[in-house]
Amino acid sequence: MLKNAQTKETRERPKLTLADRVYHSLYSRITNGEYPLNQKLPSEHTLSDEFGVSRPVLRLALEKLRTEGVIYSRQGAGNYVRAATANPVGFAKVQNLADVQRCYEFRITIETAATRFAAERRDTASLEEIREALDLMRAATGSHEHREDADFTFHLSITKASNNHYYEAAVRALREHIYVGMKMHGQSLMTDGSKALETVLEEHTGIYEAIRDQKPAEAEALMLAHLEHSRDRLFGSGLLDLRIREK
Repeated sequence: MLKNAQTKETRERPKLTLADRVYHSLYSRITNGEYPLNQKLPSEHTLSDEFGVSRPVLRLALEKLRTEGVIYSRQGAGNYVRAATANPVGFAKVQNLADVQRCYEFRITIETAATRFAAERRDTASLEEIREALDLMRAATGSHEHREDADFTFHLSITKASNNHYYEAAVRALREHIYVGMKMHGQSLMTDGSKALETVLEEHTGIYEAIRDQKPAEAEALMLAHLEHSRDRLFGSGLLDLRIREK
């Protein structure tokens, strides 16, 4: 009975529309601080060209942001960010290497589960979002570069595909923390040469394919291995001892 209900819920879950995808992209930029408090958003013409959608589709996304109080309009002047929504969970800033290690620990805890759910629940639109981020990483690897933005988008897109907004909100709130680790990891990859970049691309590709093929256990295991490899490439055999010391 429960399995049938879950199958029915998955079958009936609405697909993401173009307006939904634009909404999520703009919401992500605002919560990530790319558009600060009271900053004017780019014009509708600019945004519709950037996202490759019509003005009516863009306006649906903007209207949803206005309804949620994320942006507001000034007559004849455009749309502005209403609130400082970045880091809504309130994580403290990364202070040292111990915090980078703690961030990896937390990511391993939540992203492995999110990846399992993504493989079970993903739809065509969310899978396409993951693939697009993977394509950006593939192009960067071909140019011997590491793109933290594409890497983060890949991981965030997986939390979206899990259809559990708590995972997505946590990863969004950790964006700056994750970026610190990704940037350090990227620098280590560049030092190790193109083979290291190709290895990381293969790890991401395997995760994507397991989600695409709806293999939850395999997807979860591959994400766990990827995050552990990323952490270990960064720290080597020198993981910090985070045990609380008795006073």
